[in-house]
Amino acid sequence: MPLTSAPSDPAARWPVWHYDGVSAIRRTPMLRVEGNQFVLSEEEGDSATYAFADLVAGPPVGDDAVFGLAGRPGWRIGFHGGPPADLAALLPRAARYGGPIDRFGLWRSVLVLAAIAGIALYLFAQAPSLVARLVPRTFERQLGDLMVGDFGGRLCNKPASAAALDKLVRRLGSDPAQVRVGIANIPVVNAVTLPGGRVLIFEGLLKNAASADEVAGVLGHELGHVAHRDVLESLLRQLGLSVLLGGLEGNIGGYTNALLSTAYSRGAETRADDYAIDALNAAAVNPAATAGFFRRLGGNARKPSRSAVVLNYLATHPIASNRASKFERARRPATAYAPALTAAEWGSLRAACKGVARKPFTGFGF
Repeated sequence: MPLTSAPSDPAARWPVWHYDGVSAIRRTPMLRVEGNQFVLSEEEGDSATYAFADLVAGPPVGDDAVFGLAGRPGWRIGFHGGPPADLAALLPRAARYGGPIDRFGLWRSVLVLAAIAGIALYLFAQAPSLVARLVPRTFERQLGDLMVGDFGGRLCNKPASAAALDKLVRRLGSDPAQVRVGIANIPVVNAVTLPGGRVLIFEGLLKNAASADEVAGVLGHELGHVAHRDVLESLLRQLGLSVLLGGLEGNIGGYTNALLSTAYSRGAETRADDYAIDALNAAAVNPAATAGFFRRLGGNARKPSRSAVVLNYLATHPIASNRASKFERARRPATAYAPALTAAEWGSLRAACKGVARKPFTGFGF
């Protein structure tokens, strides 16, 4: 510690009490200053010199200010009633909140720590998104294949409906070899995206859709989740790294159910809608049809007789009036829109599960 203020009287002496850390004898030497050091002198003539820089402020004893010595356990000096004014500038200050905080200042430290905490929380919130983009697509594809399996024996695989789905995927700008879409014989209005570009459309959605254009809008939304890898991010956010560490070891049913019951973030849903609108316009498929589908489901959800059917889709794909309006506004008057599929292809899509043995549906307990 540099000498910042010399005593007004260079010959001044101050009485202190002192323990040398070796014996339990309480001594009463006099303290005098010599530059950056101080000397403790006793009446018997014994003296010892120490550096002010080695002093460490300790807890007070009553009204006495107490200081220790670095590297000397048990060594202490005490000033009766507190340190003299002439010595205050030479002695270390007592730590109120800890050394670094005392040196930096309490409120500055609070602001810095709050900023660090905010950054840490942001990184924690963004971690699933960052990790999802680092997962190899081959691994994600394996995970998706295991999740789909035969989907409880409810998959409908007719050549005509498969060809219609492939055509729809290609029209929306995706490769059927990379994004595989299937139909599940489940009477629920829903569509779900699984890891690795696997998309399942439930039969209930096909039965409630008025046209292939409406299905194209829903499929475009799911393809947006595929393109942005929202599915893996959602799994990581809900289930943590156990998806990566144990995802191939038998807990597939639990992960599938978690996906079916998990809503994406508002940002993910908005991005998926934007993707769908761009894909529909690029394919010359009228996005207003999707707006009609959303409005119809929203209206039916208020009717008790249909609520059990449509609420599943509304719960996993949040719908607001402005969302339907967004698809309506995306319609381009100058564009020559064409049906997403021919009448025959749309018919084969809706009949994909016709004649397929229907298992009793009691929920998603695969």
